[in-house]
Amino acid sequence: MRAIHPLPLLKIQILKFYQTYIMDKASWQGVFPALVTPFKSDDTIDFDMFAKNLAAQVEAGITGIIVAGSLGEASTLTSEEKYELVKFAKKSLPAEMPVVLCIAEQSTAVAVEIAKKAEEIGADGLMVLPPMRYKADDQETVVYFTTIAKSTSLSLMIYNNPVDYKIEVTLDMFEQLSAYPNIQAIKESTRDVSNVTRIFNRFGDRFRVFCGVDTLIMEEVMLGADGVVGGLVDAFPKETVAIFNFVKAGQYKEALAVYRWYLPLLELDIHPKLVQNIKLAATLAGIGSEYVRAPRLVLEGAEREKVLAIINEAIETQPVLSDYLNLTVDSSVA
Repeated sequence: MRAIHPLPLLKIQILKFYQTYIMDKASWQGVFPALVTPFKSDDTIDFDMFAKNLAAQVEAGITGIIVAGSLGEASTLTSEEKYELVKFAKKSLPAEMPVVLCIAEQSTAVAVEIAKKAEEIGADGLMVLPPMRYKADDQETVVYFTTIAKSTSLSLMIYNNPVDYKIEVTLDMFEQLSAYPNIQAIKESTRDVSNVTRIFNRFGDRFRVFCGVDTLIMEEVMLGADGVVGGLVDAFPKETVAIFNFVKAGQYKEALAVYRWYLPLLELDIHPKLVQNIKLAATLAGIGSEYVRAPRLVLEGAEREKVLAIINEAIETQPVLSDYLNLTVDSSVA
């Protein structure tokens, strides 16, 4: 059993109030695909393909989605396109399934504006990256996150990825963030699996912890991660959910068999061209389109052939899954 973080009584009461209100809207557990944004050849969003992918995700058993993240090509989307993705997803998904909008902005003012608009149009939560382009120090980063948190009643996931974004959210910084009840989840992408345990040891159940690195899914869920924010789930949703469910049910042998098959694909996520890689995989799986928005270009030549070989090998050897949607959770790994 995880230790309860020692908070003052009043703080605990406030926290329980916010969790009761917010967590009904966005239950931070399970598999949340960081969805790609499908485009047509004319560079507009392909909402028909988006709907097809959403349907495949729901059938596979995901529990929520994240739109307009790094995989969603957030840096080339307009704010209005981000809002349209949220609104379309809300209309297309089951009512109880949370839709989370990613905030990855250069200025605090724009981030706050997007947070407020996201709440207005019905988003259930926000995944917030640290300030983009400018390498903020610890205090600046904390103030950035808390300013956004104070601007909305939506639940926030803090994306901690010092490898790609050069800013680490340390445990001491999370201590400060814990004072804000609607900061509820962490996308753990430090690539240090032991950081999952450090977070639980320091904070108990205060934060929901999600594995944010595809190649570490099995390890971090075994260490108690509450969920997964995945990339290759965009192309192979059933296998991603199966690994998560098998581990949570204590069926490690079954999980490991899928994971070993999956790893060459998962490694396509930890690459500078992860967007092109995953879009190509989703295209071959029949639930995506390969078009990307400039300055990105589709894969060509030897680079394309190398990725195609990995994807085609995986499709040819795709495992037959047992029933992974009706498993009993093992409380020792929950």
